[in-house]
Amino acid sequence: MIIDAETLLWLALSALVLALWALYAVRTAPPDEESAVPSDPDVVIEADHVTMRFLLERDAPLSLKERVVRTLRHERRQEWFTALSAVSFTVRRGEVVGIVGTNGSGKSTLLRIICGTYAPSEGTVRADRRQITLLALGAGFDHELSGRENVYLNGALCGYSRAFLDAHYEEIVAFAGLEGFMEEKVRHYSFAIASAGQVSGMLILDEVLSVGDRFFREKSEKRIRELISGGTAVLIVSHSTTVLRRMCSRVIWIEKGELRMDGTPDAVCLAYEKRK
Repeated sequence: MIIDAETLLWLALSALVLALWALYAVRTAPPDEESAVPSDPDVVIEADHVTMRFLLERDAPLSLKERVVRTLRHERRQEWFTALSAVSFTVRRGEVVGIVGTNGSGKSTLLRIICGTYAPSEGTVRADRRQITLLALGAGFDHELSGRENVYLNGALCGYSRAFLDAHYEEIVAFAGLEGFMEEKVRHYSFAIASAGQVSGMLILDEVLSVGDRFFREKSEKRIRELISGGTAVLIVSHSTTVLRRMCSRVIWIEKGELRMDGTPDAVCLAYEKRK
């Protein structure tokens, strides 16, 4: 096969772009797990002046070739967006901490940094990520699969073995209250699956307690209290101030990337509800 000069040029430029991206990824990789663990054994999350910026591009190119051409011609329009700005807080073992804020305030970005998906632009987050269980609404589920299939799929994503899921399958189904429906397509099983096991360090719930009927929420909240009594810290992200007041010992309000308030659930939720 004969490759013309233009194709060779684009292949060379593509390889250069990939190499630069790989170098950037290595330089911005999160610290190793040992150095990321808090020095105080009672602290499970320690965020210190965490700032996260994203480089946004207007009228983004649709192909690598177009991207390279625009770069060479200095035609790319880029700007920095600050999703989080110098956010600091700690979560101690056995605490139930809520996070509230309007859409686009950086709550999801903060969770991704805590879990190690993102590396912050500035600041540090110290947490033993091997001890963190993240449950987000709909995460890890295929809506076209049956309930049984989703249990095993999401259970695997939560780190549980096939043998463990086989042993606890009936317990999971009973907790979700879906006996007789497991062969149908379903949406939300995450909390039932994770609750079958033990969460030793940190449980993060992203809008999970906002779904299901009243009886399912009551069972979920009861299970959270059991985890707390065993020393597990819980971080609850929710738009529902009712849930945060009922479940949390402390609430953090993040607004437009800034930590607006950190205090008792009643005080923070009242201020959030009265925001302009």
